[in-house]
Amino acid sequence: MLSLLLASHLACTTDKTPADTGGWEWSLPPGFPEPWVPEDNPMNAAKVALGRSLFYDVRLSGNQTQSCGSCHMQELSFTDGLAHAEGSTGAIHRRSAMALANIGYASGLTWASNSVRLLEDQAMLPMFGEDPVELGLAGLEAEVAARFQGDLAAADQFAAAFPEAAERGEDPVDAGVIFGNIVKAIAAFERTMISGDAPYDRFWYQDQPDALSAEARRGMALFNSEDLECFHCHGGVMFSDSSRYADSAFVELAFHNTGLYNTDGAGAFPARDQGMIELTGLAADMGRFRAPSLRNIARTAPYMHDGSVPTLDAVIDHYAAGGRTIADGPDAGIGSDSPLRSEFVKGFTLTAEDRADLLAFLESLTDETFLSDPALSDPFQESP
Repeated sequence: MLSLLLASHLACTTDKTPADTGGWEWSLPPGFPEPWVPEDNPMNAAKVALGRSLFYDVRLSGNQTQSCGSCHMQELSFTDGLAHAEGSTGAIHRRSAMALANIGYASGLTWASNSVRLLEDQAMLPMFGEDPVELGLAGLEAEVAARFQGDLAAADQFAAAFPEAAERGEDPVDAGVIFGNIVKAIAAFERTMISGDAPYDRFWYQDQPDALSAEARRGMALFNSEDLECFHCHGGVMFSDSSRYADSAFVELAFHNTGLYNTDGAGAFPARDQGMIELTGLAADMGRFRAPSLRNIARTAPYMHDGSVPTLDAVIDHYAAGGRTIADGPDAGIGSDSPLRSEFVKGFTLTAEDRADLLAFLESLTDETFLSDPALSDPFQESP
């Protein structure tokens, strides 16, 4: 049954029309568009509350040691501070856990796949994936369902979140539908993870000219200059070029080779992770990964898909050089010589003041309100 459920969810496409959100009212920061919501998962407050509980519930790992929140910590913009995520059984992922700030606006939901576009689909991957094991639910579907079926409070939460099931005479925690409802609730909660109260936002959208320092304003000008080219891949509300909104005329989804590796002189990435080429088989997709949002970027180190760049200073070094040079070892190569490198990664020169200004601007994208918002916090943690 679960294999059919997975197939059904992963067959979803972004061609679904947006949902009528009914009585749900978005509380959006100034200047922010309404998120896109699929028609088969309309928002409601009870569903968001259930999703928040499930996001932090260790019953959603096979051995009950981890939750979604274990790898997506609020104070780190919902990532984990590790170069490589670690699953519930100790398995180490080859990639870094992505931050979730404004994830409801993202048109692609993994580092290097154009096939996972719905939060509902993405949630299935850590739950049931086996290479590597993350939450480790494969083969334990009945046991995990029973954990919730035996919890009367949880059953009430599911019933409130999915009133249409009751109208049809269905039980929303029935073994045949519970995982579909779990991922819908988690996705609804994730769509409320909206970060839009950083100093940058107060300056740009809220008419607070003193919100940005002179250094950060100079850094913003550099960021948006044709010399640095940052804005091409990190633009708009999302600070990413892979986004969609409720009123989007078209969906942006882009992948880029930034010259992070060049192991053979022809643009190759290490065999352990070669990006989009693994999905498409196209030579041009070697080393291409999605540009993540830069929201709260100062809190999400280490950087890149594999966490191989430790600091924002090192990130600037990488782009200033037009690609990373690795002097020796199995990954040795000159990234700036890669013929597959994006045209936007062309290198640039910064003075010491320029660098400090650029860093000040990136720091201005930190939203302390979001990072401590009680509505997004772990409901199982006792208040101080």
